[in-house]
Amino acid sequence: MRDELILLKYGEIALKGLNRRGFEAILLANLRHRLRRVGHFSVSAAQSTATVRLLAPAEAPTLGGPATLDRAFDECLRVFGFTAATRAFCCPKDFSAICETAADCLREPLSAASTFKVETRRADKRFPMTSPELSSALGGYLLERYPHLRVDLHRPDLELRVEIREEAAYVHGGARPAAGGLPVSSSGRGTLLLSGGIDSPVAGYLMARRGLRIDAVHFQSAPYTSARALAKVEELARLLSRWAGDVDFYVVPFTQVQEALRDRCAAEHFTILTRRFMMRIAERLAAQAGSGALITGESLGQVASQTLDGLTVTNAALERLPALRPCIGMDKEDIVAIARRIGTFEKSIEPYEDCCALFAPKHPKTKPRVEQVEAQELGLDVEALVSDAVARTELRLIRYGRDD
Repeated sequence: MRDELILLKYGEIALKGLNRRGFEAILLANLRHRLRRVGHFSVSAAQSTATVRLLAPAEAPTLGGPATLDRAFDECLRVFGFTAATRAFCCPKDFSAICETAADCLREPLSAASTFKVETRRADKRFPMTSPELSSALGGYLLERYPHLRVDLHRPDLELRVEIREEAAYVHGGARPAAGGLPVSSSGRGTLLLSGGIDSPVAGYLMARRGLRIDAVHFQSAPYTSARALAKVEELARLLSRWAGDVDFYVVPFTQVQEALRDRCAAEHFTILTRRFMMRIAERLAAQAGSGALITGESLGQVASQTLDGLTVTNAALERLPALRPCIGMDKEDIVAIARRIGTFEKSIEPYEDCCALFAPKHPKTKPRVEQVEAQELGLDVEALVSDAVARTELRLIRYGRDD
């Protein structure tokens, strides 16, 4: 029997100590949750590898739609915690079975290649052939079956791999890089300030890759910003969920705050004051959700509010939580490259009304001081503005693959 399945290699969690089982449980739960949207699969784990098998209709009588390994493989590549994924063929731990499986099941890549090599990993030491012996013998068999091939141990067109494990042998034509990082939720929960731009979705992706479950907070300034602008940001949250899993999406009514700043504060401080109120509101929402940090897409020196002085003044508005800025040392090209890779760039560059640009001064303060900004806030009822915005915030649940 030659079952086709998916093998997923653990990343960092393979190096964990006594808490490894906790990381592994979260990783496998995330994988099962991700696969539910495409069909019915069994998931098992052994020797730092997860195995995904498509269940037959008799095993999953409610199986519906084209639940194929193709779709499952695409999903697996986006699960944080795995470093590599491969489509493999399972066969008995018998030399003849291994040879026939390799020659028949990998017929297409073997026919297309000019050079190849065989690599064997013998995890089950009871198998009678050593790894070099099996590689050499299998290579000889394939040269007879595919006489156009020649062996190249250094730069082959195809690297055929054999894994001898406790339960069976696995044959495949090499692995693809997977998402890497740590399983989502293994590091806690983070609250992302999500705009409609390029940077903040990338920041959310980077922190999800480090094991944070992501909540997203968006500040809406109706009627100055439109429903179309909000729909764009909600779609960015949905695109982010392809990597980060389920996202709680908070929509904060921010018009009242911005109008108060416009009417009562000096124009040159408007941008930094806006950021401080956003951080206060996001921190309040994060505390209610049990989130342990705020996440922003700020990059040092990119705009006026992201100077070192500006970031210092922004941080001073926070009472308890840290602000994580994973893009802080990147230039725009770095950020754009990641946005393209994760699929958010095209949506991010669509035109939209940004609440941060409303009432923005021509000459914002680039070197603000905490005492100057706090003096501007003396004419405001800060607590009332923050509490009102939090009370009127709308929560939309973005569940990966569907909306609740």
